[in-house]
Parts: sequence; C-alpha cells; structure tokens
Amino acid sequence: MAGIADFLDSLIGGFDLICYSFLMGGLFWGVFVLRPWSNSNTYNPLLLDKTIGLIYQGGFLLAAAQIFKIVLKIWLMTAVLERWPFPEFADTTQFIGGIIRAALTLIVSAYVYFVLRKHAFSKQHWWLACVVSLPMVISGAWLVHAAGRFDNRAFLMTFTVFHQLGAAAWVGGVLQLGNVWKLHKQQSIAIENWPQLLKVFSKFGMISVCFILLSGLPIALQYIDTLNALVGTGYGNLLMVKVVLLSLALGCAWLNRTAMLAYFANKQTSALFKRVPHYVEAETLVLITLLFTAASLASQPPAIDIPLLTASWQEVLNTFNPQIPQTTSPSHVALIAGEAGRVAIINQVPSLAATEWSNYNHNIAGLFLTVMSFFAMLSYTTKLPFTKYWPLGFVGLGIFLFFRSDAETWPLGPIGFWDSTFNNGEVLQHRIATLLVFLLGLFELTARITKNPLSKLPYFFPILSAFGGLMLLTHSHVGFQAKSAFLIQVGHTTMGIFALILSCGRWLELKLDKPGKDIAGFISVAALFLIGVILMFYREPLY
Repeated sequence: MAGIADFLDSLIGGFDLICYSFLMGGLFWGVFVLRPWSNSNTYNPLLLDKTIGLIYQGGFLLAAAQIFKIVLKIWLMTAVLERWPFPEFADTTQFIGGIIRAALTLIVSAYVYFVLRKHAFSKQHWWLACVVSLPMVISGAWLVHAAGRFDNRAFLMTFTVFHQLGAAAWVGGVLQLGNVWKLHKQQSIAIENWPQLLKVFSKFGMISVCFILLSGLPIALQYIDTLNALVGTGYGNLLMVKVVLLSLALGCAWLNRTAMLAYFANKQTSALFKRVPHYVEAETLVLITLLFTAASLASQPPAIDIPLLTASWQEVLNTFNPQIPQTTSPSHVALIAGEAGRVAIINQVPSLAATEWSNYNHNIAGLFLTVMSFFAMLSYTTKLPFTKYWPLGFVGLGIFLFFRSDAETWPLGPIGFWDSTFNNGEVLQHRIATLLVFLLGLFELTARITKNPLSKLPYFFPILSAFGGLMLLTHSHVGFQAKSAFLIQVGHTTMGIFALILSCGRWLELKLDKPGKDIAGFISVAALFLIGVILMFYREPLY
C-alpha cells in the first residue's frame, strides 16, 4: 500500500494548489473583477451564489487536502520506518504548519459560507473575507521550499507566498470565467455579462501574470545559480517546463483578448461566443497542468544544492540525438540476474541488461507511436478510408507495455501483481499508464468509426491524454539521485508537454468549427508524432 501513498503524494500537491486557486482566486475575482456592490443592477443573485459557492467549496476541499497530505506523510513514514512516526513527527514544522493552515482555511471557508453568502452584494463583507484569509495565506509560508533554507529564508518565503497568490488570482479567475460561461449557456444570466466580465478579467489577468513573473524571478535566481543548473538539474528542468506551459496559457489568453477587443470594436460576436469559451477550456487545462508541475517542482532539491549532480547541456542535448532504434532485447534471465546489483544501496552496479531492456521498450513504443501518428496525419490530408483506424496502434502498444514495462514483476518477474502495484509508486504509475494507453485506443477508435455528434466518447481521448501528460510531468525519477536519473526525467517532461498539446488540440478539434477544427486536430496528432520520435531515439545513460 506504500506505492499508493507515494503515488497520491505526488498528486495531492497539485490538487492543493487548485483548491487554493478556487478559494483565493475566487475572492480576488469578486473584489477586483465582479465588484457586485457597484454592479448590483448588472448581476443577478444566481451569479453571485454560484461564484461564492466555488469559493467556499474550494476552501473546504483545501482544508481536507491539507489534512490528507499529513495523513499521507504519516502513511509513508510508517511504511518506510516500519514504526509509528510519532511523537517525533508532531514536532516538525510540516505537521504543525499543516494543522494550523487547515484550521485557518476552515475559518475562512466558514466565513464565506455563513456570512459572505448572505451578504453577496456587500463591499464590506467581501473585503472582510480577504482580511480573514490573510492568516491562512501567511501560514502557507512555512509549508514551502524556502522554510527549510538557511540563507535568505524570510525573503524566499515571502516571495513564494506572493508567487502563489499571483497564480491563484489567474487560475481562479479562469475557473470563474468557466462558471460564467456555463451560466450563460443555461441562459441564467444577462447576455452582456459574458463580454463584460471577459473584458475586466483580461486586464486583471495581465496584472496577475506580471505579479507571477516579478515574484518568481527572484526565487529562481536564488535557487539556480548558473545557466547549466537551469538546463542540467531536475529543478531547472521543471522550471523550464513551467515557462513553456505559461507560454501556452498566455497564447490561449491572447486569443481570448483578441476576440474580446474585436467584439467591443465592431461587435464581432462569432469568435467571442463560439471560440473563446473553448479557448478558456484549453487555458484551464494548461493552467491545471501547470499547478501540478509547480507542486512537483516543490519536491525537487534546488539546483544550487546539487552542483555535483548537475548534467552538462551537452549531456542533456545528447538524450535527444537521433539514433537507430534498438529492436533486440536482452533475455529476461539476463535482466533478473543483474537486478540485485542495480538496486543495491551500497556498491550499486549498473546493469547493462536493464538499460538495454528499457531502451528496447521505449524504442518499440516510439515505433508504435510514429507509425500510428503518421497514419493519423494522413487522415487529415487524404480521404483514404483505412487511416481512421490508426487508434488501433494504442491497443497494440498497451498490450506490449503490459508485458514489458516492469519485467521484475508479474507476468514475467517473480514479484506478484498486487504486491508490486500497491507497494511501489513507480510500478503503480506504469500500470496506470499502460491502462490509459489501452483505453485511449479503444475509446478513440470507437469514436472515429461511429462519428456520433451526440456521443461523449470522443472526449475521453483528450481527458486521458491530459492525465497521461500530467503523470509524465509528476513522475520524477530524480531528487538527490545520480544525474543519470535526471537525464531520464528530461525525456519524460518533454513528452509530458507534447501530451498536453495533444490533449488541447484534440479538445479544440471537437469544439471548434472549420478551419480551426482541422488545424487543431492536425497539431494534436503532430504532437503525438513528436512523442513517438523522442521515444524512438531514447537511450538511458550508462552511468
């Protein structure tokens, strides 16, 4: 069961940040965007009720997530230490700070639920809610990376809190925009509310992004002391991933703003009502992935602390060098023979068989993906009927991975299926990924063959793809391990970004009209092709 705890621990941090965005981002939305006290004739009570509902629901879930994080830590420590971690754990900052923050979050949520909800148009109560939230916001400073630093501790803790607030303002605002659009579709609010709120949030969003950048840059400069550390460490790599995801989200925001300006300039309604809602959905998907990446980043040692484990930029680039795919595999007997030395705590001996086994798995998976994505791209440029069956490749790949992904476990190895799944977080993630791949193929093949416009089946593909990308971005092999583990992570995070593009492209293909529909679809399968190329050239370091 320790494997489940380890897996959940890698995800709960992202969920925590999402709930924080619902709570604090929702309060910022009410105070700076909605401003109901000055627009009482513009917004109906239902809009305020739904807005405040998202705020207190996010708050109660945030408190639950904080308690769950503590429970997970206790679970993991008990499994590793093979004894109850108390009373020692009760004296740690993580335990005390976590309990205090959960209690303060409940106070904020209770105020929003019992007071603000009944005085939704009151300026005083909105600002009081922000004041009540201040202790909770400040308490979070003792639960971030900087709390364990010796140098510039107060500075880093303060700027990290500011950074989180900026992110919460943007993400929480985008989530509230989704709520506004939902009410607009239900015809529950005035038609002009959608463009008006989009216009106000456009300015507020730009301020939030500036706040994110201005607070994040000093933190990055403190944790990353050289350009090589930015490229050659797990911390630097995930920071670069955050920058890429931020750029993708800003691209969606730019499309939204362009459509909004066109509407107010000459009343062009097509883009604002037919495309922008779906750009907002794609932006939401990117921002949620960004939050999970930020949570994963928090588990990495700062680059400045591991100068001897830093890879050079040449070594990083070498991981993407084109190479002939490995199409022969060592025997399972040879693999098992080297496992004891490979996983030893002392005098660890790298196993050539294990390296070649992994290379073969990745390269064959890459061949699967490049071939199927080639036919997928053909389906957008030709009318050949057989090209629509390209998702069958996922089914074949899922079967291949089931037998090959973890050779030391069932069905090939001596470790049982349930024992390996629930006691090893990495194996659990591999098993989930294998199931995702298989289901991707079945769902997408059925969706493309039947082409039922009312079916929800096509939406499984972008949702599962996004979850797969999220797993790649949170599935870290690195910490204080050898730099070879980091060089494996580089490939995973790059594929995670392309998996997100794959997901967003397919989602927009399902939502948009032509020609944007076809463009988004082609970009989606092109991203799949690039994932295949990375896997096809994959080589694990031999050190």
